[in-house]
This record gives sequence, C-alpha cells and structure tokens, in this order.
Amino acid sequence: MTINIDEDNLKDGLLGLVIALVEVIQELLERQAVRRMESGSLSDAEVERLGMALIDLKESLDRIKSDNRLDDAVSSIRQGLDQIAEDLVDPFLDQEEGA
Repeated sequence: MTINIDEDNLKDGLLGLVIALVEVIQELLERQAVRRMESGSLSDAEVERLGMALIDLKESLDRIKSDNRLDDAVSSIRQGLDQIAEDLVDPFLDQEEGA
C-alpha cells in the first residue's frame, strides 16, 4: 500500500502548527510579563527590554506567516487548539462551580 503525501501541505501544516504553538507561548509570556509589571518585580529597564522582545517576536511571527501565506492555516490551527483547551478546562471549571 502506497501513501501519497503532498509535501507542500505537510510543510504548511507543520509550519502552521509550530507558529500557532509559538503564538500560544507568546501570549502566555505576555500575561506573565503583565503580572510581573503589576507586582512591581521588574525594573523599568527590564520592562522596556521585555516589551521590545515581545514586539520583535510578534513581528517575526507575522512576517513568517505572511511570507509563507500561513495566516489561514495558523488561524485554523489556533481555533482547534482553543477548542481543545476549552474542552480540557471546562470540566474543571464546572467542578469548581458545583463545589
């Protein structure tokens, strides 16, 4: 039995998945940065460096998506990841509400 694999779709799907996962990590880093800023545990210089690093990361991700025409693929993957996360988290939230 022969399996036909479209290399372009495989590359786009894999790159789209990687970009989507990095975007999720970026969002988590942004949330953590906000928490640390609000708690006052970062100096002004650290806030500036962190902000610039997050902006650079976002611009790089946007450029990679644009250059490889992956906006739709990444959006689709993100929707799938969001649904998976929601399916995993909702049961825990439902338990807390019932407690």
